[in-house]
Amino acid sequence: MAKVYDIIIIGAGPAGLTAAIYGVRAGRSVLVVGGKTPGGQLMLTTDVEDYPGFVDAVQGPELVQKMRGQASRLGAEFLDDNVTTVYFKKSPFTIETDEKKKFSAKSVIIAVGSAYKWLGIPSELKFKGNGISTCAVCDGYFFKNKDVAVIGGGDTAMREALFLSKICKTVSVIHRRNVLRAQAVLQERAKATKNIKWIWNSDVQEFLGDKKLSGVKIKNTKTHQTSTLKIDGAFVAIGHEPSTGFLKGQLETDSKGYVVVKGGYTETSAPGVFVAGDVRDFRYQQAITAAGFGCMAAMDADSYLHGFRSQSVAAKKI
Repeated sequence: MAKVYDIIIIGAGPAGLTAAIYGVRAGRSVLVVGGKTPGGQLMLTTDVEDYPGFVDAVQGPELVQKMRGQASRLGAEFLDDNVTTVYFKKSPFTIETDEKKKFSAKSVIIAVGSAYKWLGIPSELKFKGNGISTCAVCDGYFFKNKDVAVIGGGDTAMREALFLSKICKTVSVIHRRNVLRAQAVLQERAKATKNIKWIWNSDVQEFLGDKKLSGVKIKNTKTHQTSTLKIDGAFVAIGHEPSTGFLKGQLETDSKGYVVVKGGYTETSAPGVFVAGDVRDFRYQQAITAAGFGCMAAMDADSYLHGFRSQSVAAKKI
């Protein structure tokens, strides 16, 4: 008879790995299905200085490795494969992977995170981690008193620009239109900040430099003229895409694909299925907040398995 795990965790970033640690410490059998490239956004991050517990900066991949090693030492099992299909209509729940492997569990934690949207320019890949970032909070400090650009015109872009304006010499916002999508209060604050400059109706054509980013080639969408802007860093802020396509028809998601939570915590529309990290958090999207949600999801799953809570009842009481 096939093994039925107490908890299957889909995703192996800080949310999933923290959930695994808490799950096995609660005495539960835990399988982490982390994907073909496990680790989440931390795998694309160089120096991490805002995660508690490290006197010196820790590399993103190293931090993931330490979390995974801790979960493994405590007894969590790991499979590096992509989940393609889930069935959450009744318990035990089942999942199927790319390699056609099937697993069952009494509860599931969705911790697949969300991916930053990139521009898709070939030179973008060259400078990832060498001048190009998607997180001002994570990497802004490394551009102190330097000239940087923020690409985008929504809430994320304005928050990035405002954060960077306190650190950097200048922040040039490059937007393909002449009207921002960001909420009014963010627009007003950004436009009132003296060292934030605006480059309207413009698309980034190419990132320039040798080993490190030194500039960006821009094309005006109205005149079609090109120009070069000298910068030390660029922050791509055109949004995120939650990795939830495989959940279609099984869990309730919002219009952008984020998993809808019941009662404001980790419960989903399927009793016994919980959610943690960036896949449900479109606001903070930090490693530490993802880890916190992982802890919460594991504790909620443990309570569910004990029979201490019914999701539908819990949601109604809150």
